Amino acid sequence: MHTPEDYIYSIEDVTLRETALFLHSFILSYEGFTCKLAYKIPFYYRNKWVCYINIYKKHSIELAFIRGNEMKNEAGMLDNRGRKLVYGIIIKSIDDLNELLLDEWMQDAIEVDERKK
Repeated sequence: MHTPEDYIYSIEDVTLRETALFLHSFILSYEGFTCKLAYKIPFYYRNKWVCYINIYKKHSIELAFIRGNEMKNEAGMLDNRGRKLVYGIIIKSIDDLNELLLDEWMQDAIEVDERKK
């Protein structure tokens, strides 16, 4: 695998692949974002690492925010699962996604990234 797209298209489960493709496109739709493979998974950057997507327990995708501990998380849906900095959400399919909530998290993550220039 050499590109984030290679990673995504290598996901065997069709539902997870479609979910990862949606998240990939959604994240890259925000100004200034780029994506590179790091640790063999897609990481999304602006000024610094902002978030990543990864297979979670073979049956879901995690969207994780690198500095999630600094995000508002008003809905309480982002979980650190014992990590100090990284908070994320586990997604089983596109049907689980709330685009308004995703947008709120992305806007919040962008604000955190801007403070860390």
